[in-house]
This record gives sequence, C-alpha cells and structure tokens, in this order.
Amino acid sequence: MANFERKAFRNLLTLNLLSCIFSCYFCRHKNRLNNTHNMKTSNLASHTEKTKESLNFIESIVEEDIRKGKNKGRVHTRFPPEPNGYLHIGHAKSICLNFGLAEKYNGKCNLRFDDTNPVKEEEEYVESIKEDIRWLGFQWEGEPRYASDYFEQLYEWAEMLIQKGLAYVDDQPAAVIAAQRGTPIRPGIVSPYRNRSVEENLQLFREMKEGKYQDGEKVLRAKIDMSSPNMHMRDPIIYRILHEHHHRTGDKWCIYPMYDFAHGQSDYIEKITHSLCTLEFEVHRPLYDWFLDQIVTGSYRPRQIEFARLNLSYTVMSKRKLLELVEKKIVNGWDDPRMPTISGLRRRGYTPDSIRNFADRIGVAKRDNVIDVALLEHAVRDDLNKTALRYMVVLKPLKVTLTNYPEEKTEQLETTNNPEDLGAGNRTVPFTRELYIERDDFMEDPPKKFFRLAPGREVRLKSAYIIKCEEVVKNDCGEVIELKCTYDPETRSGSVATRKVKGTLHWVSAKYALNVEVRLYDRLFNDPDPAGHKDKDFKEFLNPNSLEILENCKAEPALATAKTGDHFQFQRIGYFTVDPDSTKNHLVFNRTVPLRNTWVRISKNSNNQYQNSK
Repeated sequence: MANFERKAFRNLLTLNLLSCIFSCYFCRHKNRLNNTHNMKTSNLASHTEKTKESLNFIESIVEEDIRKGKNKGRVHTRFPPEPNGYLHIGHAKSICLNFGLAEKYNGKCNLRFDDTNPVKEEEEYVESIKEDIRWLGFQWEGEPRYASDYFEQLYEWAEMLIQKGLAYVDDQPAAVIAAQRGTPIRPGIVSPYRNRSVEENLQLFREMKEGKYQDGEKVLRAKIDMSSPNMHMRDPIIYRILHEHHHRTGDKWCIYPMYDFAHGQSDYIEKITHSLCTLEFEVHRPLYDWFLDQIVTGSYRPRQIEFARLNLSYTVMSKRKLLELVEKKIVNGWDDPRMPTISGLRRRGYTPDSIRNFADRIGVAKRDNVIDVALLEHAVRDDLNKTALRYMVVLKPLKVTLTNYPEEKTEQLETTNNPEDLGAGNRTVPFTRELYIERDDFMEDPPKKFFRLAPGREVRLKSAYIIKCEEVVKNDCGEVIELKCTYDPETRSGSVATRKVKGTLHWVSAKYALNVEVRLYDRLFNDPDPAGHKDKDFKEFLNPNSLEILENCKAEPALATAKTGDHFQFQRIGYFTVDPDSTKNHLVFNRTVPLRNTWVRISKNSNNQYQNSK
C-alpha cells in the first residue's frame, strides 16, 4: 500500500508539472500571438498614418475638395509670373507645385502672365519664362493667358464697384495716401474724397481712362474699412494712371489695375479652383475674397492657398537684387551659371529631373525656412551620377614621359562609359609614350598619406598601367615641368595583375589630346544669408573665387563630338556641361558641381554662426 501511494504521489506530481509546463507554454504562445496581432495592427495603423502623411497640406485640401464634390471635382491651377525678369529656382518650386498638382489629379494648369505694370515688363522675359517651363517638362493648358486679356472686364468690374458705392477716385498723392493708412494699432485717416458721389466718381474714372490726367494725379480706391486691423483692407488702390507703352496692348490703356485687383478676378475668369500663392500673400487673402464677394454669382469661386516660398542658403532670390547684379555686370547676364535663375542653372548643367526631384524633396511647408543649397547640389549629383558618361580631362596638365614605352606605339585601351549604367557600354582611349596628368597629382616631397605620384612611388593610370616616377625635370625657375616614368607592361587593366597600388590617376594622351577651356563655377556668395545683414550691402559677400577660367586643359579625343548641353563626369573632378560659347574648334565646359561637396565644413561653421545670430 505504501508503494502504491508513493507511485500515485509521483504520478500526481508529474501531471501537475506537465500541467504547469503546458500552461506556461500556452500563455507564452498566446502572448506571442497577441504581440504579433498588435504588431500587425500597429503596422497597419502606421502604414495608414504614413499614407496620410505622404500628402502635403495642399494635396490634403485638394483631396478633401474632390471628396466633397467642390467645383464638380475639378482641379485647375495656374502659374502667374510677372514678365519683369527671368525666373529663378524659387519660381521652379512654384511651377513644380502648380503643374504637379494638375498632373496628379488629372486637372489643368494655366500659364498666366501678370502684365499689369508696363514700366518693367518686356517680351524677352515672356519668352524666357515659356522656355523655362517647357524645359522643366511641363505644358500649360491651351494658349498662354495674360492679365491684359481681361483689361476690359476688369474695367467694367471697377465701374460696377463705383456704382455700388464701393470705390472712389482719390486726388491725393500716393505718399499722402500711404501716410493716411495709419498703423496696425492706429486706424487710418479717411480721405477727403471718400464720399464723392457715384456720378462724380464714374466721370472722373472715365476721364482717367481717356488720358485726361497725368501719372499719379488720381487713383481709384476700394471703399472698405479704414480701421481694419488688416492694412490691405484700408481702402486699397485698385487702379493707377501710367502713360506707358504696354508690350501687348500698346497705347490703348493709360490706367492699369493693381495686382490685388487683377489676381482674384483673373482666377475667376479662368475658372481656377486652387490659387496657390507664397506666404507673403496670406494677408492679402481677405482682400482677394472681398473682391470676389462683389462679382461672384453661383456656387463656384476660386480659393487662395498660401505656402512657404523657397529660401536658399548662399543665394539671393530678390528680382531687384538679381537685376542689380546683371546691370552692374557683376555677372554675365541672367543666364550666368552662378545665378539662381532657371536659365543660369540650365547653362551650368542642372537637369530638369534634378530640379524637379529637389522640389519634391524639400516639400511644401506652411512656414518660411531656409533650405541648404547643398541639397540642390546633391540633387544634380544624384541625377548626373546615373546618366553622365565618364571622360578623362586634365585641368592643370603636367607632362609624363614613359621612358620604356615605344615612341611610335599607340594602344587603344578599353574603359567603361558609366559604371552606374551598364547599358552605356565601353569606349577606347589612346595610350602613348607621352601623357598628361594633373599637376596636383604629383608632389616632390609628399606627406605620409599622399597616395598619388611622387619620386620613387608607383600609381595606376585609370584603365591603363602601373607607372613609377624615376626622374623629376625642372625649368630654370625650379618649377616641375616633366616627370620621367617607367611603366610595367604586365599590369595592364583587365589582365591578371598580381601587384596593386593605392593610388589611381586619370590621364590623357599628349599626342591625341584636345585643348579645351574649362570654367570652374562656384557659389556666388560666401555667406549663408548674404541679404540678411541689415547694416551691410549683400554685394559685400560676393565670393571672389566664384569663377576660375582654365585655358588649354587636355581632354581625351572622344569629347570632340560633344554638343551644347551635353553632360559629362570628368573623372575624379566633377560634373560638367558644354557651354553655348563653344565652337567646333573651341570647346568650353562649365563645371556644374564638384564630385564632392567641398563646402561641407565651411557650410557647417557658417550655418552655426548664422543660427546663433538669429
């Protein structure tokens, strides 16, 4: 009996132990299942959240309007430049945004020139703007529009405001009107002409149109609220007299609408759904809406939405300042490759894809910020790295003679066109006894970590052989003018070579080299915020080394067929493009960007100082 009890006791313990083990396993497995389920739920929520986050705030507004059936689900934007200068990189962001939204939502985007100020407008600017938009890869809806197309309608609406008692002719000079506006905390002073009769205002406005008055003698003002906290609502000027020849309407008009009066009404005429403006127009929105309130009939009306303009470090974006640089010949025209204009960037070698990708990367914000210009430079490096063919060009040549290489021999050595694009294939480059290497790739007394050429040292020539410097030849001034080297015929690239060296240099055959001109462009300013110093002129921060012109650079012969606008990587140097100044017998190359950002350390220090000064 005792044995039986002991056995039963042992069995009971075993069952309890198994039960505990099973319970622990079940609990652990259940927890694991719960955790997996929670993780999946979390990932799903995270994915959903990321999907929502992938929309910028303007896209969210557009999608909400489409969901609600506003404007029958239409998306119609516009890009409205003033033809008073060349477009810059900030305009490129707006172009990408407006045309990009239309593309994304199967909508339309108009090109409308805000040509309401004939004093500053020129047909040259109109054509350059159209060229820039096409180059970026966009096409506007129908024919280009002009605010001047609507001058008759705008005039009729101005008369309608007078008839409603909502506009009046003011005889005061512009300076007096400006002084009477008051301050944000002090109401403005009512004009003595504010209560003229409708009949008198109509007669005076029509006489303004007929040319009976001189520039500045009279203006038409909206009658809104001289005590409004929004200064733009304090009886703004909506028409002024300008006896100037207009680039499209000629001398037909001598009164011209102000931008605020033409803006919203032009949107309304063109059936624009989403009128995108930069952030400085946020305070203009109540006026935009007030004008629409007076003319809109039916349910349709455009909506103004503001976004942060592009501010780029080491750059000025003001058209006035850019014009000053051009007029004072500090730069060589609007398309100077140092300018932030789209035409300047194009001439420097930037591609449409690089600018569009840059616009995508910086996104659309509601608050002003400063984008590091290095991000723009990275965008073009990233694009050209995938597409640009690699060639060897020596900028500052130093002659190398291979004393053990046959004098009349020429080898055609195979090299890769672009390791990032295998479809680009290979080409051959001629190799001869006399070559050129970069002068900076040789040092007579090198530091420890200098892995390029020096007396008694070896390097590999790209796609060629290992060479060794045996003798240094100098002129009477002690300057190095030639290196006598030997080559190892057993080390041809592509062969089974057992010896390896640390340094690899680019080179060009002296016999077959092309003489080319190379323009090394750099940032135009050496300060991250050249226009941000109140006590200094922005021109004080011009970079004296923003352009270096090198003559008689040596290029491999395959570049002889290069055409204006072609893009290349000069190996170990940077990305370059062929300048329009090139001729059949004289190729000119512009540096787009170096291979690496040489400004990284400078930029960090400058940005830290800039941020600390804020």
